Amino acid sequence: MGSARLYLAVAARGFRRYASYRAATAAGVFTNTVFGLILVYTYLALWDERPDLGGYDQAQAVTYVWLGQCLFAALALQGGGVETELMERIRTGEIAVDLYRPADLQLWWLAGDLGRAAFQLLGRGVVPFLVGGLFFPTALPTRFDTWVWFAVALALAALVSFGIRYLVALSVFWLLDGTGVNQVLMILGVFFSGMVLPLNVFPGVFGEVARALPWAAQLQVPADVLMGETAVAGAFAFQAMWAVLLLAAGRLLQSAATRRVVVQGG
Repeated sequence: MGSARLYLAVAARGFRRYASYRAATAAGVFTNTVFGLILVYTYLALWDERPDLGGYDQAQAVTYVWLGQCLFAALALQGGGVETELMERIRTGEIAVDLYRPADLQLWWLAGDLGRAAFQLLGRGVVPFLVGGLFFPTALPTRFDTWVWFAVALALAALVSFGIRYLVALSVFWLLDGTGVNQVLMILGVFFSGMVLPLNVFPGVFGEVARALPWAAQLQVPADVLMGETAVAGAFAFQAMWAVLLLAAGRLLQSAATRRVVVQGG
């Protein structure tokens, strides 16, 4: 119980920390809304030419756009979560302080990231999503249980997102600088999460591979759960599988890093 309270406190601190950046949050809301409008009209033109592209009608395509803008910062699809701070602490050697804390390193950063994600979802994601629902035809569910399943899918997506970014952050123990790997994370995250286009539109082997990668669990799967385009049990199993694999891999890499790598700076 004491450990649970500790990590809840870390999550609450993460929430409060990001809530203090009011100007940045307002700018993020504006940016996501504007990009949402650009993408919506682009999608509408594309779906006019190719109705039912990817198995979506226009209303579903519009819903997908606004959901992406809602989750962009919350799930750090382009990076920019707690992994940025973790990379810097590894580079400077401040990670040594974290390792001496009477807390699990992975759980500590996971709790902080979940607090950050919760604020970004509420503070930056809700407004663009509401704008989309008010001014454009959308395919939002009317059944309460669908929203419950969607909330579960979001929670699993947050675990997968953290798992990917935690592995990337730990690579700095060996790379000593996170600039390059951050850029790779940004490109892969934006494309393979389905932020540019739904992964359902990609045909053949490429589409199958894209939908099997862990990034698909962040946006494509929650979107399909919300719009009733996938079996809930299968969606959860896919997300849970990647969450377990990524967190386990992070645990193994963390163990290797803290035992065998000299901390930079001391």
